[in-house]
Amino acid sequence: MKAVGYKKSLAIDDADSLIDFEAAKPEPKGRDIRVAVKAISANPVDYKVRKRAAPPEGETKILGYDAAGVVDAIGPDVTLFKAGDEVFYAGSILRQGTNSEFHLVDERIVGKKPKLLSFSSCPGIVVCLAQTT
Repeated sequence: MKAVGYKKSLAIDDADSLIDFEAAKPEPKGRDIRVAVKAISANPVDYKVRKRAAPPEGETKILGYDAAGVVDAIGPDVTLFKAGDEVFYAGSILRQGTNSEFHLVDERIVGKKPKLLSFSSCPGIVVCLAQTT
């Protein structure tokens, strides 16, 4: 899958401060749902994490915590969502971020996207600044 991340904290005007790269499509386990990301946000937390938290040597950190999208797959313990559900959420700073084609998130911190809102219309907590598809 396509993703945007960083390998080390660099000045934002450095060509390698954010990089496009390919990552493995994550597989949901437990209460995780896999979301096909349709919209993301940019928040101060993204800047702060990129500036201060270097990923482990040889790894790439994916930024982004707010997203809206469509449930693509579910873990074996998921009870609140099914494939095809439209959702929005703020993820966890402890996991890979939402700036990717697919994202894993615990179902307990996810809400159903209101049907009256499109993915490009800033649903609630998500400030939809970019479409990934």
